[in-house]
Amino acid sequence: MSTLFAMPSAPSQSTFDYPIALTEKYRPRSIAEFVGLDKPKTLCAKLAAKPYASAWLFLGPSGTGKTTMAQALAESMPAELHHIGSQECNLETLTRTVATCQYVPMSGCKMHLVLIDEADQMSAAAQLYLLSKLDSTGSVPNTIFIFTCNSIDRFEPRFMSRVRSVEFSSYGIAKDATALLECVWEAESASSERPNFARIVKESNNNVRESLMKLETEIMLAN
Repeated sequence: MSTLFAMPSAPSQSTFDYPIALTEKYRPRSIAEFVGLDKPKTLCAKLAAKPYASAWLFLGPSGTGKTTMAQALAESMPAELHHIGSQECNLETLTRTVATCQYVPMSGCKMHLVLIDEADQMSAAAQLYLLSKLDSTGSVPNTIFIFTCNSIDRFEPRFMSRVRSVEFSSYGIAKDATALLECVWEAESASSERPNFARIVKESNNNVRESLMKLETEIMLAN
């Protein structure tokens, strides 16, 4: 995903490691491993160090690392993760999840973390239900809510007033993304005929996920 993939620590092999997709193989597992995203990384690192009940909106284009950053945050705390996928955020699911969060987090975890993907697609009833859960009237103890979305157009002003917005962007990461592709090529390809990494990044509009998928094709053709 754009700005979210980890640099390989060292060339690990000379052939493409099929069938593991490069987007999965180089997915960061910790906050520090992300390429770019300086502000979100700083905020998440501080929240991981001193977690508190709160609600956050990770806002940005598709493929900018919002979901993966939230997962890395949960791993770093550590927190018990409750992941509500796209199109699944309805009143029934939320009620069940919030009920679970009323209990002490699983052994070894400091907090609950509720991750709601594409939250702008949640049902109207779900959004209304959350209003009391995100303020003092019906707050959920020891729980961090993270919502991801591409746009805020469908959110009520009352919802937006209860979350802290964090912008995710691929702007200005072309150099780092190009360096990542070069490192991945060295780790995965046996061919000395290297593609134009900068062009791949440019054609992908700095979307690292798309760049890695294009590089994966190049590696399969070259090996």
